[in-house]
Amino acid sequence: MAEEKTYPMTQAGKEKLEREIEDLKLNKRPEIINRIKIARSYGDLSENSEYESAKNEQSLLENDIKSKEHMLQYAEIIDSEQIDDSEVSVGKIVTFQELPDEEPESYTIVGAAEADPMSGKISNDSPIAKGLIGHKVNEEVSINIPAGSMKVKILKVENAE
Repeated sequence: MAEEKTYPMTQAGKEKLEREIEDLKLNKRPEIINRIKIARSYGDLSENSEYESAKNEQSLLENDIKSKEHMLQYAEIIDSEQIDDSEVSVGKIVTFQELPDEEPESYTIVGAAEADPMSGKISNDSPIAKGLIGHKVNEEVSINIPAGSMKVKILKVENAE
């Protein structure tokens, strides 16, 4: 039998995911159920766009809850404190410079459930994170990205949080 995929994440990411699931169940779900009830009161469901819309939204919500619960069930909490201070891993902030002379960039590497590129948190499944994980400060690394490949030098690694 195939082994279940695990979802690496920080403790903070796990707690955030738990809060999201709770919000979806306690706030969003009852809100949609109420919209369905109201739409039903309009009569004929075969031509009721409000009812169709609410049912579609309910389906999407239930899929989202199921997906997040699955991630939580198979969460693998990464304690970046247990990993060498100079090694790139989930839960660490990595600063690197694209060679030969680009400006340094910093990202926090997190599990897919925590990713938020707009705030500098990239998924461990992203090409850049995959290329950096396991490498150490001062190493030059070639990273395969969709546009080809890029060579970077790891300048600094520090624990997030």
